Amino acid sequence: MSQLVTDTAAPAGARPGDGRRPLVEVVVPVYNEERVLAASIRRLHGYLCETFPYPFRVTIADNASTDGTWPLAEELAAGLAHVRAVRLPEKGRGRALRYVWGHSDADVVAYMDVDLSTDLDAFLPLVAPLISGHSDLAIGSRLSRGSAVVRGPKRELISRCYNLLLRTTLAARFSDAQCGFKAARTEIVQALLPAVEDEAWFFDTELLLLAERNGLRIHEVPVDWVDDPDSRVDVLHTALDDLKGMARVGRRMVTGAFRAPVGGRTRPELPAGMARQLPSFAVIGVISTLAQLVLFVLLRMVMGPLWANAVSLVVTTIGNTAANRRFTFGVTGPQRAFRQQLEGGLAFLLGLALSTGGLALLHATAPGASRAVEVAALVCANGVATLVRFLLMRAWIFHPRRLGRDRAATAVPETETAGETLR
Repeated sequence: MSQLVTDTAAPAGARPGDGRRPLVEVVVPVYNEERVLAASIRRLHGYLCETFPYPFRVTIADNASTDGTWPLAEELAAGLAHVRAVRLPEKGRGRALRYVWGHSDADVVAYMDVDLSTDLDAFLPLVAPLISGHSDLAIGSRLSRGSAVVRGPKRELISRCYNLLLRTTLAARFSDAQCGFKAARTEIVQALLPAVEDEAWFFDTELLLLAERNGLRIHEVPVDWVDDPDSRVDVLHTALDDLKGMARVGRRMVTGAFRAPVGGRTRPELPAGMARQLPSFAVIGVISTLAQLVLFVLLRMVMGPLWANAVSLVVTTIGNTAANRRFTFGVTGPQRAFRQQLEGGLAFLLGLALSTGGLALLHATAPGASRAVEVAALVCANGVATLVRFLLMRAWIFHPRRLGRDRAATAVPETETAGETLR
């Protein structure tokens, strides 16, 4: 576990302002951000001093920066009231949030990206439901009605694909998992943290999924958001890590290990059997998506994008149908297996149509698109196809009535044969 190396400014127990009012701690994780750090912290500090009606603390959490970020953070902490700086010896946004949130004495903890891409006017609406006790966590959303977003088509596509995958494979109900603008009641987040495993970019998503799984209420705030053109996030590497994280979370859901000691609200009951089926389907779906992406990238070395997509989709659809037949819907034995694979082929045709159309549209609108953008387009198409595949399997291919008829049809000849033997 990461150790705090340096902590400047006020001690943890000191509360600025009126101690009878709730304290809000805002964490700004940074790694090699000396170029923007001073301007952003001064802007945030000035905004909170002038407009925020509650006591606050700003914590700069340095993730083992190798440039001048840490000395600058110390300087800011020494010169600005209610600003402190902590330094961790290892990288990882999740690691920084885990440490500061886990040791905070504030009533509400929050974080925002150092570039301040989100309009600060959304901060009070973000934390107000937490202070009132109405909600347990709050997130800024760039994908909900009322938000205003300025960013390039590549990052827009990837963001929508990622959140679509979360909704279709892990039944997430929040709209934007990775907007760098979140808050939570401290007692709630400190109860959740021991069950969150990720230390990097998937930390946010895992925390939100865990909260939903335990019946906690997540408040969403539409935000005005302007993309940082200097973002240095490795999109493809982050996307693959996110898919691995989704597979891990899905596996924990299946085994019943995705729990935390919090008293959440009762969630609406899912249709019969769905609570058991969804986690298994999610794990299989994530594994299938990863397998298809690997096959697609390998096949792209020897063939065009449309053929590479078709071949990789055929292989993974057969495996996906067989795995869901056995593990999600509990159907074993060879009876009707071939028919069910043929019916599962409809899902293949749907996925092929969506992904082929998506790739064709991508190359028509952005000739020469990179492999990373091609992969993002496939992830988006697969997200839509995954949702429809689950509905087809549940409502048609493996519907209990059809399975019951199959078993009854198999049992009748056996009964008749037994009767003939007796006669």
